[in-house]
Order: sequence, then structure tokens, then C-alpha cells
Amino acid sequence: MLDKISQTKTQLETELNSISSLIDLDNFRIKFLTRKGIIAELFEELKSISIEIKPHIGKVLNELRTFAQNEFEKKNLEFESVKNKSQKIDLTIPGKKNWTGTKHPLTQTLGEVKRIFSQMGFQIAQGPEIEDDYHNFEALNFPPNHPARDMQDTFFISEKILLRTHTSPVQIRIMEKQSPPIRVIIPGRVYRNEAISSRSYCLFHQVEGLYVDEKVSFSELKGTLVAFVKQFYGSNLKYKFRPSFFPFTEPSAEMDISCFLCNGKGCRVCKFSGWLEILGCGMVHPNIFKNINVDTEKYSGYAFGMGIERIAMLLYGVDDIRLFYENDVRFLKQF
Repeated sequence: MLDKISQTKTQLETELNSISSLIDLDNFRIKFLTRKGIIAELFEELKSISIEIKPHIGKVLNELRTFAQNEFEKKNLEFESVKNKSQKIDLTIPGKKNWTGTKHPLTQTLGEVKRIFSQMGFQIAQGPEIEDDYHNFEALNFPPNHPARDMQDTFFISEKILLRTHTSPVQIRIMEKQSPPIRVIIPGRVYRNEAISSRSYCLFHQVEGLYVDEKVSFSELKGTLVAFVKQFYGSNLKYKFRPSFFPFTEPSAEMDISCFLCNGKGCRVCKFSGWLEILGCGMVHPNIFKNINVDTEKYSGYAFGMGIERIAMLLYGVDDIRLFYENDVRFLKQF
């Protein structure tokens, strides 16, 4: 057995000296170091050796295997070193372009709205997205069974708990805790159980504003909103206010601006009217002040609300609201 191991080592050294390529090296590995290789066969023969000499033979055989493995690794490192030296960097190959992400178009639009109103002295407030019926409807002059509740299709969690349909409940929560003067905007997500289409989605973002103080007038509301739209869309913009109805404001109005895409001439986006409706507004209804014990003889206020998706669609010329939620990189890379 020792003679056989010695002969194998001599054969191994001879073949090591003749290796000149990676193919030769791999053939050497297969021949000597695999499970069916020569050294593995010698270990199989070791099982039949007598117990007295088996430790000595096993030691010599382990030394042979270690020697073969070390020599194989040395040769492999030599070939790798030569390979690396022979490889040259081609400086004419274009470099890999790293794509830098940007803020989502809705985040950009919302950020600009918050920036403008913050400069006007409005603070930013937030509230829970899961609301109770009182704050979402009743305190905002939506009594039970009132037809105005049908204006908003609601996701109910239980009989009195729901996903808020607007950010107006935060106005109630603020006025419950804070005495006038109050000047805040309230951005946030809202939810409505509507059929999903190019113009409507089951969730969207709103920004509502509230100003309560002594002798607040409708003219102040108009001045604030006109200042906002001119900063947001441009100073040459035309605007108009139309009478409307909201349960929580009286009088109520909607604000239209001249279509900045066609300069008021009429296009598909403005339905060839030359005007775009962007927000609703009005003076806070006296019933709301009564619900939260605000002195209506002393204080008055105005409120307004706008949908961020609608503003972003108009601003960027997007014709399908679903694009904002599909995470399509081809769409998002445009902003």
C-alpha cells in the first residue's frame, strides 16, 4: 500500500509539471481529487488494511491528499494571476448610468401647495385617517339621513367608524382643542368607495384650509385663493368664482381658472370651455361653530379644499389618475 501511495505521488508530481492550461488543471482535479479520483480509490482500499498498520497508512494517505489539494490551488492562483494581468480595460466602452430617483409628482405638487400657504402664514396640521361618524359627518352639518351624505360614497369599518372621506374632520378636531385665531392647512389622504376610472380612484389626496378669527370676510377668502393660484399657475391667469353648495359652508363657491394649457381657447382637458374648476370654498357654516361651542357673534371663518391629484393632472397634462398609482418607471421618469 505504501508503494502504491508513493507511485501515485510520483505520477501526481509528473502531471503537475506538465500542466500548461486551465483545461489541464481541471483534468488533474478530476483525475486525482474528485470522489471517483485516484486518491479517493486509495481511501477505499484503506478499509481493507489491517488495524495495526491502518493509522500509519491513513496518515501518509492524508498527507498525499493535502499535497495534491495545495498544489492544485497554487496552480489555480497562478493561472488567475496571469488572466488578470492579460485583461485590459477598454476605455471606449460607455460607463454604466446610475438612475437617480425623484419625488413622486403628487409629492412635488403637494410640496409646492404647502410652501405657498406656509408663506401666507398657514400652519400645517394632520389628523387620523380612520374617523368616527361624528367628526366626518355630523359635526360638519351632515345630520343622519341627510341627502348630502350621498355626495360621498364611504368605506365603513363599522356602523360609526369609517375611512375619512375628506380632511375636514381635522378642522373640527382643531377647533375643539384650540381657540381662535386659527389659520391652518390640512393635507392628507382620503378614501371614497367609487368606481375606479381614468377620472376617479378609491383614494386621493386633499388639502383643506381653515381660517377662523374676528371679522373674517369672504373677500379675504377670495384674496387668499387668488394669491395662491397666481403663485402656483402664473400671474397672468384669469379666474372666477361660481356659487355652489357644500353642507359645511354658507355661502359656498367653486373657483375656476382659465385653462393654462390652451390659454382659454378651449381644449379637450377643459372640455372646450376655456375654464378649469380647481377647488371649492366658502364661509364656515354657523351650525359648525355651534356644534363645537364657538361664539358665532364674535368669530367667523372661511374654509377651502382642493384635490392634489386633480391639480397635478391639470398641471402636467395627465389624462388618467391611475397613472399616479401604478409605479410605472416610464411615467415617473418624466417628473
